[in-house]
Amino acid sequence: MDERGLFPKDFIEAIVSAGARARMQTLKAGVPVVYRDFHRNIDVMEQPNGRKYEIRFVAGAPRERNYQVVRELDETAA
Repeated sequence: MDERGLFPKDFIEAIVSAGARARMQTLKAGVPVVYRDFHRNIDVMEQPNGRKYEIRFVAGAPRERNYQVVRELDETAA
């Protein structure tokens, strides 16, 4: 049992690996990926061309326009 929680270390590693593969497949298919960067406490949109943006969600807005770009993240920030 892992001291950080309820799940064994190999289970957590499998979940992280599956998430990374899904992210790469989605980007390869030409679809942007939105995720939470818990280390920096920001929401990120990653584009298939490799560009990353900090975004802010807009409550109540239609799905296609439910976020605002705060700033582009450069290589040192990403």
